[in-house]
Amino acid sequence: MKKRSNLSVSVAMISIFLIMTLLLGGCIQEPLGVDYSKAENWAYLPVGEAVTKNCDVFFVAPTVYLGTADSHSMDLGDEQTKAQFLGATNMEKGLYADDANFFAPYYRQAALNAYTMDRSQSDQYFDLAYADVSKAFDQYIKDYNQGRPFVLAGFSQGSEMLLRLMAEKFADPALSDQLVAAYLIGWRVTPEDLSNYPFLKMAQHSGDTGVIISFNSEAEGIQSSLIVPDKTLGINPLNWRTDSSPAVASENSGAVFTDYSGAIVKEVPNLTGAYLDPDRGTLRVTGVNPADFPPVLDIFQEGVYHLYDYQFFYRNLQANVKERIGNYIK
Repeated sequence: MKKRSNLSVSVAMISIFLIMTLLLGGCIQEPLGVDYSKAENWAYLPVGEAVTKNCDVFFVAPTVYLGTADSHSMDLGDEQTKAQFLGATNMEKGLYADDANFFAPYYRQAALNAYTMDRSQSDQYFDLAYADVSKAFDQYIKDYNQGRPFVLAGFSQGSEMLLRLMAEKFADPALSDQLVAAYLIGWRVTPEDLSNYPFLKMAQHSGDTGVIISFNSEAEGIQSSLIVPDKTLGINPLNWRTDSSPAVASENSGAVFTDYSGAIVKEVPNLTGAYLDPDRGTLRVTGVNPADFPPVLDIFQEGVYHLYDYQFFYRNLQANVKERIGNYIK
């Protein structure tokens, strides 16, 4: 009897331990996802009197978390990384905030080191990031949008997440009809994407709406990169052509280099020209020396201008956002 009693106690203790472990583990791992009804989970969440425009932008930030040997997803409790996330958001915010209410969720983005992993290992980290973005967007539509037209905007991983969001949700006309445009910059949009999701449409000129604006900047001579291994679709942000017609530097209204506060550090009119590569579909940037604009990240070779996609064409993009919003509202 005594042994049976001890065994019963042991089983009970183990059961309690397992339950507590699951509960605590659940708190840590957030199996239900991030609660986007809480303002703390948004980098920007305009509500009430802060909503002053008749159009919104839903912005998804690029990769800022580098990761460690044991960590491949951004921890939303890491205030230092959240500050970098906010800074990266601020660098692009000025393109959109003059013409739209600016919404931007924090999300458990995949770390930079996940891009160097085999897909069988890394998919779980990108799936987690997407789950957050999808949930944040659903919360935005449900509680904050109030039926206004909206722009989708992202950069790098942010654009990757938004392309996935559009593929999953935008076959619904009720949603796609609200879309002014999707600025999916710094990520590939392939012919296969359009074939698989025929409701996705690429921009054809400067003023069409309900379309995807995308490009990936690189020097002449680059034949492959992590972002564009082989082919992408795009548009030239200087002349708004989808063929290889070159735009000269005088068509570049201003390259703008911003800091983490969003303040302009340097502005250079007429810095670059550009044309779309007829084979790769990437944006070949002319008039600058690759050595003067290093890739910074070792996952890119010299001549991949990924980090400068927004900066090189800042003023042209800013004017284009205004044009497309104006066309939609008219």
